[in-house]
This record gives sequence, structure tokens and C-alpha cells, in this order.
Amino acid sequence: MNPRNFFAELKRRNVLRAAAFYAASAWLLVQVATQVFPFFHIAEWVVRRIVVAACLGFPFAMLFSWFYEWTPHGLQRESEIAPAESITRQTGRKLDRWIIAILALAVVLLLANQFVLHRDDDKAVAPAAVATPIPGKSIAVLPFSDLSSKHDQESFSDGMAEEILNALARIKNLKVVGRASSFHYRGKDVDLKTVGADLGVAHILQGSVRNQGEQLRITTTLLQTSNGVQEWSNTYDGKLADVFNLQESCARDIATQLKVVLGEDGQQRLVDKSTNNAEAYALFIEAQTMVNARVGDNLPRAIAKLEKVTALDPKFARAWAKLAIAYAVLPQYVRGSDWPTNLNLSESAAHRAIALDPDDAEAHIALSYVAFSRRRYVEMVAPAARAVVLEPEDFTANYWTANELAATGRSTEAEVIIDKVLSRDPANALALYYKSMLRFLAGDNAAATSAAERAQALGLPLGGLTLSQISALHGDYDRGAEQLARALATMGTTFTSAQLETIYRGAYMSEAERAAALQVIAERPDDQYVSSMLLRVGEPARSFEDFEHSSTGLSDAYLNFLWCPDAWSRKARQSPAFQGFAKRIGLVDYWKKNRWPDLCSPTPEHGSDAFTCR
Repeated sequence: MNPRNFFAELKRRNVLRAAAFYAASAWLLVQVATQVFPFFHIAEWVVRRIVVAACLGFPFAMLFSWFYEWTPHGLQRESEIAPAESITRQTGRKLDRWIIAILALAVVLLLANQFVLHRDDDKAVAPAAVATPIPGKSIAVLPFSDLSSKHDQESFSDGMAEEILNALARIKNLKVVGRASSFHYRGKDVDLKTVGADLGVAHILQGSVRNQGEQLRITTTLLQTSNGVQEWSNTYDGKLADVFNLQESCARDIATQLKVVLGEDGQQRLVDKSTNNAEAYALFIEAQTMVNARVGDNLPRAIAKLEKVTALDPKFARAWAKLAIAYAVLPQYVRGSDWPTNLNLSESAAHRAIALDPDDAEAHIALSYVAFSRRRYVEMVAPAARAVVLEPEDFTANYWTANELAATGRSTEAEVIIDKVLSRDPANALALYYKSMLRFLAGDNAAATSAAERAQALGLPLGGLTLSQISALHGDYDRGAEQLARALATMGTTFTSAQLETIYRGAYMSEAERAAALQVIAERPDDQYVSSMLLRVGEPARSFEDFEHSSTGLSDAYLNFLWCPDAWSRKARQSPAFQGFAKRIGLVDYWKKNRWPDLCSPTPEHGSDAFTCR
């Protein structure tokens, strides 16, 4: 056939109009899918499949328009219609009107997406382009160098830096970056200007410690981050027994250099003399560093040192409080540690600390965490509130309070506290992980991904938990399975990586995958994450029963998953079994006395304890 005649025949049979109509319709369908599907948490792979199907359907639609024609009598083969009876011209004009209407509707959707739906996004992004001014009265304390002859006193040197950091943090109107962010720069070849910009501080304190026998030397240097200029330096010599006075002198000298006022009368004490036993204090600051590190054998080693400290000085309140913290978290990090035993030890140590010092914030937050882990949710509120009042900037007090709020469904309140923590400690991996989780619960997957990846980059694998759920939304199950396995590998589970990947696929894929996941879970009935895994694979009633009868203290690691946008999470909180479960473990009483979860509300017309969740 002559190409010119063929083109004329395409026009006569309205094939070209049909192509335009098909393309416009497909574009409109994709526009609707990309704008509407995210509101219902429909995975991105569904949109991709719609695009692929539209592309594959195009040649078939063109063949159909070549061989068939709409007539007043319905659809007929073109070869069966006499030329005089053909109405292709009228049909073509109707197609033109449909094409114009569909294109107009697609343009309206495109403009709405650009100027209406994304208006708030533009406002949210705009402030980030404006650099926040760095306050002149701001400082980060980097880890101190160990100058001991054997270079075996790093924990002691770190502890000394942390003590001075804590002393400076007590000064009002002075921004002091938290330990996690400051210590992140250990051993890194980063210029001071970059550190200052990252942490939002105008000054850096560097230092060194030499501890030889009873002699102690602390050398500190104050530097400007804008130009690296040394602003001040001093050396403090004395005996270990004089350590509190040395720390006090150092902190006061720094305050003088930064021109900040110490209290209303200028006589504020920055360092409390917490013990008269020099040996006990040296062991304490080493143990404090190990408790902060958590992973590996740090917690057992820290507990051994703190038990020795409290034996050397039974009136050392801070040591008892730190011991309470260490006992409380030990089972979460060390496989085989017994939850009930360690929670009892933590409670006892916390009460010893409060008896010695009623204003010890760590002891109060430890009591709150013990109550939380024992599922006594009403009891956890008062000590947590007391801890935050005593030490408004303390990381543990704020983080565990946010942890408890998020686990009980009060995510909005939890995020306010986490943002407060990150404003002071922007490179705190634990806070970043929680930020990622809370942003995911709010449906902000971009911010959730950013925070989770940052947490991972800082050495916290838990960020992979959030990333694995986001991968599921994108239909990337292989990647999500790997992310889940890596995230839980360091968290005391007995499940292997391969088993965790099987469980993940069972949560999102076929019924056969779910059956395989249930078989894997049945092989590890005593694992502390069994309840969570049953929740994931769509067995809420069994999950609730297992959690009730287990001795695990992981209230947060379990309850957090009840508030996710995933289908299995929504199924759990909306199941009839959740009503009785929440009542039996004390959540309903807690909600009634405090505040209901973001996703649930009471239904008193169905009973005093009835509620509904969305």
C-alpha cells in the first residue's frame, strides 16, 4: 500500500483520533493514580503496572480501531460496512470533543497538583533554604584525648569530657550540644567550620586527660568554629580527690570566656560533689561511658564496675541511678538476660538512688521505664514527668518519655519531645530512629527515609525497621526483607537473617509466603520478638495472647507496631480482640486517665471501656 494512501486510510478510519483519545485517557488515568493512591497508602508498584498496562494496550487499541467502527447499529467490522453507510466523519467529530474534554481535565489535575496540593510542601521547604543563625553562646564538647602512659584510659577520658559537658549544660542561655552529636566526630578529619555548621555552634571545646595514680591533669582548649582560632586554653592539675573542684573551675572559666551568667547571683554551682571516694568516682565515669555505648559487652562490664562503685561508696546516688538504667536495658541488648530479674534489680537500684537524692532525674526515669516494661502504664507517668521537671534537657528523661508516648499511640506528643532532643543533639542516632518512625506513622515517607538513613549512617541498624516498611509500600520486598533482617540482627533475637526475611515476606506477599512465615515463627516460640512477628503476619489474636503471657519487657518494640499504616497493623488495632487486650494490659485505664491515642477514640455508648480505632 502506498504510504500516502495508508496515512489517508488511517485518518478515514479515525485510527489517529483513536490514538490521541487513548493517549489522553491513559495520561489522565496515570495522573489520577499518582495523586490519589498515596492518600490510601497504595504501593507505587501499582502505578507502575498501570503505566505498563496502558503501554501494552496501545497497539491492541489501534488494531481494534482499524478493524471496527461504531455505527448507529452498534460495533461492526469495517469491512462489512458499505462506503455510503460509513459515519466515520461524525464519529471523528465526537472523538475530537472527547479528546478535548479529557485533555482539559488532565490539565486541571496537573495544575491542582502543582499549585494546590503542593502549596504546603513549598512552604515547608522554603524555610530550610534560609540558614539558621548560629548563636554566639553555643558550644560542643568533643571527646578528650587519653594521654595516659599506656593509653588505656579512653573510657575515663570520655567520662571526664561528658562530666564537663553536663556541667556546662546546667548554664541557662548557653546552647550545649548533646554527647552523641559531639562524640560523633571522634577520630574524624573534619574542619571546625564544618563541625560548627553541622552542630549549630560557635565554639568547640577540645581537651585531654592524663590520669596517673592519684595525679590528674585536664587540659582544655576553646576554639572558634568560624575560623579555627584558639580563643582560650588552660591546664588544671590536682589529685583525683580534687576532681570536682577541677571540673568546676574548668566549667566556670569556659562560662567566663563565653560571657554567660551563672545564676541570678553569679554563684551557681555547676558540679556537685557526688562522692568522697576518688576510686569510686574514677570507676563511675568509666562505667557511664560504657552504659552510653550499650552494644557488645559494654553493659555487663558497666554493671560490674557500678556494682563495685556502690560497694566502695554505698551513698553514691548517681552510681545507683546509673546502675538502675543499665539493669533496665540489659535484656534488650544481651541475649539470655532475664527481664523480670533485671527489672527488679533496676527498681531496687532506683529506689536506693532516690533515698539518697530525691532529685536524681535518672533514678526517676528508670522507675518509669521499669513500670512501662512491666506494662503498668498508669504508674509510669508520674516518675517520667518528675524526671523531665528535674532535668529538662536530659536525653534519657526526654527520650524514654517520648518512647512511652509513642508506644501508647500518642505519636504527635512524642514527636514534639523528639524534636526537642534533636534540636540539642542533632546526630543522636536513637532520636533519629524515633523521628523516622514517627514521620512514617504520619505518612511523611520522605522525611522518614531521611531520618532512618541518617540513623544508620551514625551506626544504628534500627533505622532499617522504618526503611523496611517504606520498601513494602514501594513493592520492593527483597530489599525490605534485607533491611528488616539487618535491623534486628543486633537486638538480641534468636531468629536468623533468613528467617526474618521469610517473616517479612509473609507480612506483605502471598498466602503461601505467610504460611512459611508462620512455620518459622513456630520454630522460635521463646524469642522475645514472637509477638511482634505474629502481628506482622496477620495473626493479631495470637499475637496479643503471646504478648500477655510472655515475660519480655519490650513494650515499646511491640506496641509501636500497632499504630503503623501497614494493612497488618490496621487489621490488628481494628480487630475485636484488641479491645479486650488493651483493657487487660492496662492501656485503656492509661488512656482514660491521660489521653486517647491519635488513631483511637472512646465510644461510651458501647460501654465505659469501649473505643474504636481507624
